[in-house]
Amino acid sequence: MTEKREFPAFPYKPYSIQIDFMNALYQFLDKGGVSMLESPTGTGKSLSIICSALQWLIDRKEKRNSESHKVDGNDDEDEPDWMRTFTPNEEDRASDDNKTIKSPFPLRKERLPQVFSNPTEGDEADLNDQEFLLEEYESQDESSPGGGNSKRKPARGFDSSSSEDENHCSDDEQGFKVFFCSRTHSQLSQFVKELRKTVFASKLNVVCLGSRKNLCINEDVLKLGNVTRINERCLDLQKKKKSQVSKKKNLGANVRLGRTKVSCRCPMLRKHKLQREFKAESFQQEAMDIEDLVQLGRQMRTCPYYGSRRMAPAADLVILPYQSLLSKSSRESLGLSLKNSVVIIDEAHNLADTLLSMHDAKITVSQLEDIHCSIESYLGRFQNLLGAGNRRYIQIMLILTRALLKPLASDWNLNSVNVGLDTGNPSKSKPCGACSMAINDFLFSLNIDNINLVKLLAYIKESNIIHKVSGYGERVAMLQKDPVAHEEMSKLTSFRAFSDMLVALTNNNGDGRIIISRTSSSASGQQGGYIKYVMLTGAKLFSEVVDEAHAVILAGGTLQPIEETRERLFPWLPSDQLQFFSCSHIVPSESIMPIAVSHGPSGQSFDFSHSSRGSTGMIQELGLLMSNLVAVVPEGVIVFFSSFEYETQVHTAWSNSGILRRIMKKKRVFREPRRNTEVEAVLRDYKEAIESEKGAIMLAVVGGKVSEGINFSDSMCRCVVMVGLPYPSPSDIELLERIKHIEGLGDSDSVKPSVTLVDDSYYSGDVQAGFGVLKNCKRRGKEYYENLCMKAVNQSIGRAIRHEKDYASILLVDARYSNDPSKRTSHSHPSNKLPNWIKDCLIYSTKGYGDVHRLLHQFFKHKNVENSSETNQH
Repeated sequence: MTEKREFPAFPYKPYSIQIDFMNALYQFLDKGGVSMLESPTGTGKSLSIICSALQWLIDRKEKRNSESHKVDGNDDEDEPDWMRTFTPNEEDRASDDNKTIKSPFPLRKERLPQVFSNPTEGDEADLNDQEFLLEEYESQDESSPGGGNSKRKPARGFDSSSSEDENHCSDDEQGFKVFFCSRTHSQLSQFVKELRKTVFASKLNVVCLGSRKNLCINEDVLKLGNVTRINERCLDLQKKKKSQVSKKKNLGANVRLGRTKVSCRCPMLRKHKLQREFKAESFQQEAMDIEDLVQLGRQMRTCPYYGSRRMAPAADLVILPYQSLLSKSSRESLGLSLKNSVVIIDEAHNLADTLLSMHDAKITVSQLEDIHCSIESYLGRFQNLLGAGNRRYIQIMLILTRALLKPLASDWNLNSVNVGLDTGNPSKSKPCGACSMAINDFLFSLNIDNINLVKLLAYIKESNIIHKVSGYGERVAMLQKDPVAHEEMSKLTSFRAFSDMLVALTNNNGDGRIIISRTSSSASGQQGGYIKYVMLTGAKLFSEVVDEAHAVILAGGTLQPIEETRERLFPWLPSDQLQFFSCSHIVPSESIMPIAVSHGPSGQSFDFSHSSRGSTGMIQELGLLMSNLVAVVPEGVIVFFSSFEYETQVHTAWSNSGILRRIMKKKRVFREPRRNTEVEAVLRDYKEAIESEKGAIMLAVVGGKVSEGINFSDSMCRCVVMVGLPYPSPSDIELLERIKHIEGLGDSDSVKPSVTLVDDSYYSGDVQAGFGVLKNCKRRGKEYYENLCMKAVNQSIGRAIRHEKDYASILLVDARYSNDPSKRTSHSHPSNKLPNWIKDCLIYSTKGYGDVHRLLHQFFKHKNVENSSETNQH
């Protein structure tokens, strides 16, 4: 290992593990390629990443500058120390300032037309309808890659915004950058808080990118609430609005229209000058997070969403959510180039599954019916006015919607489309089941395998058909004064789902599976069936990031087993070329007490497996355990359940039996709310209850908001209780498809799913049949299922210990965590998948609950004495 560097930007005296982490990261960045760095939660990982990666960025820029000086003959001066004199990105800033300033929202002629302008008084409906007429579309021969072209320049796709052009810069303009991404908005805000503790916050150009939902300040748009509707409304408001009506309008077809002024209909985007000032002001400020950008946007009365996008090309550090960076279409729409750059993906423990879920596509029965009805209505009005090219593609869209509706009809036998599956009993049909198919089998079974979907998608993108049809549908609904049909935004949403599904169907046959689900309509009027494409391999998607960037860093608290991640995301990379670093915890072993709790206070063995956890006896025994714990554990206790449903079942049983009242005599009881918007208020009340010295207990859910991204340091969590092993339900057909795919990884015929694992009952969502699939897995599939469970456990219990002086007990409540020592050598034993800092001091077996109580009493008594003596010394 090379000599250790110093990282002067680190705001405190770093621990030795932080120095090791920063050095490892710096070396990995020098080398480039793919690296994984594991550092337990609470060890200052974010600060270590910031101080190492941004130091490397500055050193790299200085090296480039000094090399260019030498080329120019200006090498007579030594470079001054960057901490004193470094001015970030002078070249980039200068080039940015000298560029011709373009409007952030260039209203190009080929942009989306005025689909939604209201009818002008006095005009006939027929005249107004003309704006929905498609321009002539010439279909080219089959060998043409585009498949056809319109008489005008192509629009950039119906989901793009009119402000994209400004963000497309050359690689020289982009320069070296660090992209930092994480899963949630709160994790990104936390990262900015850590960044502000360092000199980099004021020395570098930093921008935070977020969704419209988080950054929009137009109250009329925000109150739509739904993310998709907010996006659609924003794009709609940017379409041209004539502020002067031309006098020449009705003078005949040969007279050119007089010029009219156009402006954006969103008041936050009308003044382009304000957008430029927003960018300048943001870079003047110390690193701003999403909330700061929103506040600045409100003060300046200009849009922070587009304002922050304008900043990205000149930024040194871009902080953004997973979706914006990992999706190629999002990167393109934001104008982000990863060339020469460093990509750091934090919280990467579930990266493969997150990446894949971003590329799923789903369309419901009601959406398909909506599209079919809208196209038929449009065709009925304009059929005689459309050219052959337009007519042909619109007819193809009708054929496709009809075909996709077939397997969702109640009289369609799901097994009849099950061409590629060995269902065991083909005669047994299920009216409300779900089935899974390969793409090719799906296309053949619906007789649409001969349609060129690539050409159709090119047509959808270039012709603007989607806005034309949606706009005409809205006009008809308006004239008919039909309040139900006046749902233009949902029409656009339906068409977007349709387009996404067509894109999914162009994937390679082995890349994913089609799920057809027919759920019976419930009393609450929930949607019926749907078709969903589930992406199964992320290698191709991830290679697009790896190939472009200089270095890709995966960071997290628990990344092992790394071999599974390598096989799923970058199988082309030999194991010995994957750079990996892992460090221990800063917390001394005497500050944590992890215990495997196999028996409750009345001596009953704890078994929270799927078949046993719902029993009255098991729930009551858990209640007795909690009644005893609240008497011995001070301050805050967090209890993690496998699902909201199970937490509700337990809470109801405890309320009815009086156990809840017993617990509440010692501590107030809070429950994690299902709605994310309510979490903050519940946490605030929880904290107040602890500070009032009575203490509190939080009933939380694995995989919920409390289990990820929220820190419970010190009194907020003195004991974390993990109830059972939170395995995901094996009745989930998508999960089983992933398991089967992973089971086959590395096999020569891995493109073929292991269909022999499946029997017909699996399609009805039968849990036992799902367990049957798991039992048939010999290796990777089974291990993946176990890893999902233990990664969730590790994330949850990692919430408790957040810094060197912190302390907490960790109770793993289930006999399966203990078991006899001979079984613990097995790799699949739960304890072997715990982080080393917990595993190394885990108390595997106790004689009974009495032992557990005694150990906890001693642990907290010792900590109390320790803290008292420290307080006296001060």
